Amino acid sequence: MQNTQAQNKIESEIVDLLVIGGGVNGTGVALDAATRGLKVLLVEAEDLASSTSSASSKLIHGGLRYLEQYEFKLVKEALREREILLKKAPHIIHPLRFVLPHAKHLRPTWMIRIGMFLYDFLAGKMSLEKSKKITLKGALKGESLIDDFTVGFEYSDCRVDDARLVVLNARQAKEYGADILPYHRCLEVKKENGIWQALIEDKNNQTFTVKAKAIVNAAGPWVAKVIHDVIETDSKSNVKLVKGSHIVVPKLYEGDHAYILQNKDGRIVFALPYGFSAEKENQFTLIGTTDLNYQGDPRAVKISNEERSYLCDLINEYFKKHISPKDILWDYSGVRPLYDDNAKNLSKVTREYHLELEDDKGKLPALSIFGGKVTTYRTLSKHVVDKLAPYFSDLKDSQTAIIPTLGGDASSFDDILTKITSHYPWLKADHTYRLAGSYGTLCFEVLKKANGYHDLGQHFGSNLYQVEVDYLIENEWCYSVESLLWRRSKLGLLVNESEKASLDAYLKQYLNQNPLIL
Repeated sequence: MQNTQAQNKIESEIVDLLVIGGGVNGTGVALDAATRGLKVLLVEAEDLASSTSSASSKLIHGGLRYLEQYEFKLVKEALREREILLKKAPHIIHPLRFVLPHAKHLRPTWMIRIGMFLYDFLAGKMSLEKSKKITLKGALKGESLIDDFTVGFEYSDCRVDDARLVVLNARQAKEYGADILPYHRCLEVKKENGIWQALIEDKNNQTFTVKAKAIVNAAGPWVAKVIHDVIETDSKSNVKLVKGSHIVVPKLYEGDHAYILQNKDGRIVFALPYGFSAEKENQFTLIGTTDLNYQGDPRAVKISNEERSYLCDLINEYFKKHISPKDILWDYSGVRPLYDDNAKNLSKVTREYHLELEDDKGKLPALSIFGGKVTTYRTLSKHVVDKLAPYFSDLKDSQTAIIPTLGGDASSFDDILTKITSHYPWLKADHTYRLAGSYGTLCFEVLKKANGYHDLGQHFGSNLYQVEVDYLIENEWCYSVESLLWRRSKLGLLVNESEKASLDAYLKQYLNQNPLIL
């Protein structure tokens, strides 16, 4: 899918680092390496964030429940990262208050108090509001719950647009000189003449060869397959594939807070606000996740009827408004590639990442990533490049802790909203809010010199217009309706079938007229 001129350029070069995998870890590594002066090429077999990285609970969080597994190091790192990422990306990462209704028969009050105190303590100095005990009876945060729940606890974490985080990292890596090739599969990698030689196939089944000094295997659920079938090395580590499913239903409660719900089996499930505009921030409720062993193709993962019932039943134990599988508007499933630490209970399998590095007598390193989570992607990426530092002279220090995420160069989300409203006062409030939450200050690249809705081109439903579609095609490797509605814009629940057909026809026409974009 890459045009011939660009492909010839890549084939003629020797890149420092070939990254296999376009999820949050792969794009994070590409960005960290590119900002430190390495020549990077990233290849992804499908769309960016098309697998695990767009199937998360959409949270930047320390992982309160991991305290029970004594994962103090992981929680501390995640909480410190939460603060860094909130400052780096105020457009796509936002504070979120969580309510934990106290179920007396599951965990005693004293245990929850200690957990909340420890959670705040491990976070260190933070900008978010600290945890506290609250009264639910007679309060907004309790009115949607059944009468059994009279007290609860409240703490802070953050929500994130996971797929946009991936795409913005990829775009930013490109600005620092990286080549990003979605829809390009790495077929094989061999050592020839003192260099890695990688055979790459595009979506049209055309192949070309890339030369690289080092390889990072960030293939997520396919990490073991890449090790054994592509790089063909012996791995000392194993990956445990864990399926997690989410459902979206009409909103269960008023307010912009979330709930963390305890189940009798020891697991917890989130009920999260899921919406797209200032006036209707909580149009829907996102519920998840499940935890199940998974075998098979990660691309074919789907929610089961048992998972649907499991999530609905848990909600019905807490909320006055009951739901059933027929109320589900949308569901999605992902496969988490956890590092296999031989834990028998899935909920106790470590969420810490594991890096495995192999080389050939001090040359030709190949590093594989096991595990990880969205919250710690940046530190994982930094550690990956740090481990490769001995193979590259004059490698710069990591910059990603201080460089704003693309579009996040503002003091706060409110600052972004103010700038956009001032520049485009004619935009409707819900449209402004969505654009700000997707693009941040990049809105000025999306809308350019538009002076009114008449300048935005064809309307595709909701508040999606031609200028935004063109921008996504030209700048964010967005070539399908699925990519645009479910990953780039999150408008899939708001656009009807007729509007989707119109959008699909426009995309195909645009790409036919501009084949070099592909």
